[in-house]
Amino acid sequence: MLTPWLQVDGAEARLRRWSDATGLDLIRLGTTAEADEIKDTAVTQPLVVALSLLAFDELRNRVSLPDDAPVAGHSVGELAAAAMAGALSSDDAVALAATRGAEMAAACALEPTGMSAVLGGDPDEVLARLDELGLDAANRNGAGQIVAAGPLSALAELTSEPKVRAKVVALKVAGAFHTRFMAPAEAALRERAKEIQVSDPTRPLLSNADGARVESGTELLERLIAQVTLPVRWDSCMATLGELGTTATVELPPAGTLTGLVKRDLKGTNTVALREPGDLDKVADVVAGQGGAA
Repeated sequence: MLTPWLQVDGAEARLRRWSDATGLDLIRLGTTAEADEIKDTAVTQPLVVALSLLAFDELRNRVSLPDDAPVAGHSVGELAAAAMAGALSSDDAVALAATRGAEMAAACALEPTGMSAVLGGDPDEVLARLDELGLDAANRNGAGQIVAAGPLSALAELTSEPKVRAKVVALKVAGAFHTRFMAPAEAALRERAKEIQVSDPTRPLLSNADGARVESGTELLERLIAQVTLPVRWDSCMATLGELGTTATVELPPAGTLTGLVKRDLKGTNTVALREPGDLDKVADVVAGQGGAA
């Protein structure tokens, strides 16, 4: 993940600073670590936020982005988006991601829970089936995708007897993120957030809670904390992007998943999945040709 970005000026120094702050060797984890190690959510979350912020700073250095281009992040990506919008410092975003990841990992260990993607089907019927089984719709991602979360026994029943015309795919995650099962992590994150300085966003920032633009730094921090136990409404974020007349999107690394959702939900939108520095030229072309990027 990190190898191509280590060539960017200042990247290694920033990663060493963030590693010292989080107690994680982010350089090793992002370059030579085994896949199983970085799948640990305590590692994945700060690593993803660090990588996204490195890429954004280099993007901003090379490409003139419109001041009114909105930003949005999915789940932990919302911490990176908050820093991109000027509401958090990059250091605080990575530090919060480390706390968030560690505490969510600890919450996952309390009882056996998980997540499964439900692909297709009538959304109302899918939601009714989840409610029947005591499962939560942890992510509503649009493009016909709802992520169910809760006890493993209930997820197994959903897979064996979905009772909806949809495909159910178990996800390789540690537990039921964005549900009531993460309440201990939310409490811990709230304590950690007391040490964080926050500002009002200087760039339009869309919230995972409902897709609304957040203009207050204080409200944003509360939303970031509550997000741990609330569903991710990426479908609402995409709806807002559509209402804003978005013509192009740039997904920061590790990129691909959100670009796919945008292609299916916001048809005709020009998209770039920014995976390595060489892709920055594509972004420059998109901004020049479309007049804006989100």
